[in-house]
Amino acid sequence: MTITNFLIDEHATLREALVLINDNNHGIILTAGLDGAVTGLATDGDIRRMLLEGGSLDDKIALCVNPDFFWEAPSTPREVLLKKLDSRTRVIPLLDADRQLIAIVSHDHLPIQLEEAVYARARAPVRISFGGGGSDVTHYFDGQYGAVINATVSLYSHATLRMRDDQKIAIHSMDLNKKLIADDLSAALKQVGKFGLIQSLLKTIQPEFGFELFLHSDFPINSGLGGSAVVSATILGCFNEFRLDRWDQHELAELAFQAERLYLGVSGGWQDQYATVFGGFNFMEFSMDQNVVHPLRINRDTLLELEESLILCDTGTGHDSGNIHKDQRQHMRKQTIRQQVEKTVDLTYLMRNHILRGRLHEFGESLHKAWQMKRQFSSKISNKNLDKIYANALKHGALGGKLLGAGGGGFFLFYVPPFSKHHLINHLRSEGLNCSPFRFEQEGLQSWMVRERKEPT
Repeated sequence: MTITNFLIDEHATLREALVLINDNNHGIILTAGLDGAVTGLATDGDIRRMLLEGGSLDDKIALCVNPDFFWEAPSTPREVLLKKLDSRTRVIPLLDADRQLIAIVSHDHLPIQLEEAVYARARAPVRISFGGGGSDVTHYFDGQYGAVINATVSLYSHATLRMRDDQKIAIHSMDLNKKLIADDLSAALKQVGKFGLIQSLLKTIQPEFGFELFLHSDFPINSGLGGSAVVSATILGCFNEFRLDRWDQHELAELAFQAERLYLGVSGGWQDQYATVFGGFNFMEFSMDQNVVHPLRINRDTLLELEESLILCDTGTGHDSGNIHKDQRQHMRKQTIRQQVEKTVDLTYLMRNHILRGRLHEFGESLHKAWQMKRQFSSKISNKNLDKIYANALKHGALGGKLLGAGGGGFFLFYVPPFSKHHLINHLRSEGLNCSPFRFEQEGLQSWMVRERKEPT
């Protein structure tokens, strides 16, 4: 709608005003001073009444305008404008702070909201693994089956992604306390530094636009909680928001695996990517044909009791999961080690049955068995310090437990009966070890789009 058909100089004649009213077809005219500020409003009815009272078409329009007319600001919500138009108001001028005419809205002209700049956000939870680790690596389940049982918990990685109008790339990581700034994707991929995982993801995604990416996590690097897969999932979740053809959960997990395992070259299994993307308490089976995620329907009381009976303990030492997996892969060639992994798979099926039937005491004992088996996969999985932490935890009430992730450091997960929990926590704290509270998280990767509201200047 052309606003010039609604605006006339306040010194113009009634004749000139009627011509414009005829052109705009809305029955009103607005008068303006020399500075363009609107000074009043007149309707075709106002002009007719003046003519009937003896006025002339050559009289000034200023003689019949109403200076105290109804108008709204351009920032007025559409809901308010709709309600005004749905009552007795036919036409609403929109004036800015200087009373300049910005737009006219009416019954047949209320423009839709213009598209604003948007940004994407995502978060994904870490996982704690209970059993079957080692059987989810491709070189093991090539020719046989692997199985793991895990659950996601309330520690997250967070990502925010905003598109740029140019090809420049800016990545800000609080986890690394580093920034990556590049003129385009090609330059970003060539930079040398600590952004290898993110660069591998960008190589996988191949974004065709410049962007700003902000990352931070609730957990430390090399924690054994599958953190690299979690960070990958959040980044993929953000980029997925800008796609018309969205990746599904399996595709997201596969892309995360591709970036870390193939492009970055870090050895490891498949469970981390599926766990963080799907979320919840899952039993996963792996084969060369397909990977299957089975959500477990666990009784509410059982789940709450298990949550209260587990302690997540930070050993204060990081680990290099890639090197441990490489070493484990060498040992996996030994028939004795493969047989041990087979036993962990059998134990994982038993643990699934224990948790589904609410047999938590047996589940806790199975954690101990799983850890004893896992320690045999590689000499790098445990050490004297970790063995000491575990042995003392058992002495102070833990029924069982295991080191999370590949091993070598990170977090211990302990199962402790209810009336021994305080005793164990006090012991761990006396050793300078931190216990991280958590809850089971039923949701996996979540991503969403937000309008970027600009603050008024």
